[in-house]
Amino acid sequence: MARVAVVHNTLDLRGGADAVCLHACEALSQDHDVTLLTLSHPPLSTLDDLFDTDTRGVRVETPTVGRVSERLFAAVPPDQVGPQLPFWSLLLERSLRRRRGEFDLVVSTANEFAVPGPSVQYVHYPQFRRHVDDEGSLADRLWSRLAVSEGVPSDARLLANSSYTARAVERRYGREPTVLHPPVDPIEGETAWADREDGVVVLGRLAPDKRTLAALSVVDRVRERGHDLSVHVVGTAAPAYREYAQRVESAVADRPHATLHGAVSRDRLEELLTSAKYGLSAKPGEHFGMAVAEFVAAGMVAFAPDSGGQRDVLDGDPERLYDSPADAAVTIAAAVDRGDRPRLRRDRFARDRFHDRLRAIVETTLPAAARRRHTT
Repeated sequence: MARVAVVHNTLDLRGGADAVCLHACEALSQDHDVTLLTLSHPPLSTLDDLFDTDTRGVRVETPTVGRVSERLFAAVPPDQVGPQLPFWSLLLERSLRRRRGEFDLVVSTANEFAVPGPSVQYVHYPQFRRHVDDEGSLADRLWSRLAVSEGVPSDARLLANSSYTARAVERRYGREPTVLHPPVDPIEGETAWADREDGVVVLGRLAPDKRTLAALSVVDRVRERGHDLSVHVVGTAAPAYREYAQRVESAVADRPHATLHGAVSRDRLEELLTSAKYGLSAKPGEHFGMAVAEFVAAGMVAFAPDSGGQRDVLDGDPERLYDSPADAAVTIAAAVDRGDRPRLRRDRFARDRFHDRLRAIVETTLPAAARRRHTT
């Protein structure tokens, strides 16, 4: 049994990266002594309920710096959380360096870390982007420059959540990572395809970058082509995006065919996904595209911008990817005209695939002495 440290800057966002962390902890704790190091987190039982994981065998530790950073993190405006994550990662990285000798292997599920010794590093998108590009907001760029890491050690095993992210990692570090898509289990429903609603689900937080209003306009254009589609908007807004959320609420209220569901339980979300035919993402450049993966897992016909990790999720299908809102309307209308049904397997991102591959990668990355200890 090897001593494995799983490091994750914060679990308070409860997003796709946090799901990867919890699944990594579950997968590795079956064979190893796992300690989760994080600066801020709700009770793991809460996250287990959210992500349907079991991390009861995992020890959780918050470094001393986390007690201060957790309070600071809680005071950060929601729209500034993302840009500051590299800085929190750097604090965790420096704390981990002092304890590196306690662990045979470090597994990061919060992007790249400059930690010595063997490591597996799962990158959702490079967090230390200085000198690579000027993408992102001014806050993004400033925080990325404050959080200067020494780079990824040469013996680190790099993983990426999509081929899109893998290319970004290669540009940043000159090394091509292995693509390991996040775990998204099949969502089973009893509604036969013929009985599903001719409806579109738009899933995700209500925020300008998600382009919820653009998704509503796409459905309008499809309806103008003679298709009587309804639309269901599922998601909530952080306080910083309240003005945008109010615009979404007004837009939905002006459309008799639209419903705003807000925050819903997992059971209700799965009910919505398995009772409608179509799913729509309007955000280009998603690093992976968890919402689109959930559409696929629920047996929906999913549509997304022809960019980012969503290409992986939809297997590069030109009849499911679009270049602009106008093209999205044409693409969706054509699929409705043809009577298209889902083409992708619901289980293509199932947790067993993720767990098995991660365990195999960790096994081959462990130092020889730790492998011997694990097999005896």
